[in-house]
Amino acid sequence: MTITQLKYTLAVAEHKNFTVAAEHCFVTQPTLSMQIQKLEEELDAKIFNRSKKPIELTPVGEKIVEQAKVIVDESNRIIDIVHQQKGYIGGEFKLGIIPTIMPTLLPMFLKHFTKTYPKVQLIIEELTTEEIIRKLSDGYIDAAIAATPLGNEAIKERVLYYEPFVGLIPTEHRLYENEKLTVEDLELEDILLLEDGHCFKNSVINLCKINKKDDQKRFHLESGSFDTLIKLSKDGLGMTLLPYLNTLDLNEEDRTHLREFTTPPPAREVSLIYHKSQLKMQLIEALKSSIDGIIRGAIAFSDVDIISPIRKE
Repeated sequence: MTITQLKYTLAVAEHKNFTVAAEHCFVTQPTLSMQIQKLEEELDAKIFNRSKKPIELTPVGEKIVEQAKVIVDESNRIIDIVHQQKGYIGGEFKLGIIPTIMPTLLPMFLKHFTKTYPKVQLIIEELTTEEIIRKLSDGYIDAAIAATPLGNEAIKERVLYYEPFVGLIPTEHRLYENEKLTVEDLELEDILLLEDGHCFKNSVINLCKINKKDDQKRFHLESGSFDTLIKLSKDGLGMTLLPYLNTLDLNEEDRTHLREFTTPPPAREVSLIYHKSQLKMQLIEALKSSIDGIIRGAIAFSDVDIISPIRKE
């Protein structure tokens, strides 16, 4: 039994396909299949039910995979010990970022980070908060950037910044003449939201429910991107709420539709998160330091009202 065989097994368990798993492991599919078959022969147990599409774990395979995660994590910890002792910042680093943060934050720090740490192979994946929690727990990513707090004991959270919500109000809207917004101004049926799966949608719903506890109406329009919400709002289909960083690149005309909230404004807490096992801490610290140095010049809010990204039913 080898660590490599266990890593191949974990890859197939994640992707549920031998070919895709081989691509992610940078080996040929026959090589990966042969190593897993050797492991199954040594254990005298079938790990995967290959007759199913997609491939499924057998009952004993599920237990083997759980133990394999522990073994691979501990083997990675040995590499971490050596890297930390040498002060080495390099190697593969898998980072997940939620969709509502990726377009604004990533361009701000990516070039600086890759230039400062040229030996780091940064692999970035856009993931929902739910996917991030699962992949951190399963060891498929090393860290993530997401809205917090998540209330998950297995995940450590390091705050990067606080990002206020800003209203975008169409010209004919009842709130257009308001210089500032209050939470009491918000009406659920009047707000354009992102689609299900976006934690920013949950935050907006949680915000409105603070004062609209009995309002169970659904929203007549939902979209997959802030750009679409902005266009829909400008067409007079309703107001919307944007994270502060999403407002910085708006043109002069669009900015006339922006309305800030009275102090303290509702805001989301954006954090660098990682598993409590704290693998690759030297890389996590390097990433946080890089983002901290960049973000201070763009956003500096502390007197805010943090709105949870976890949907409250």
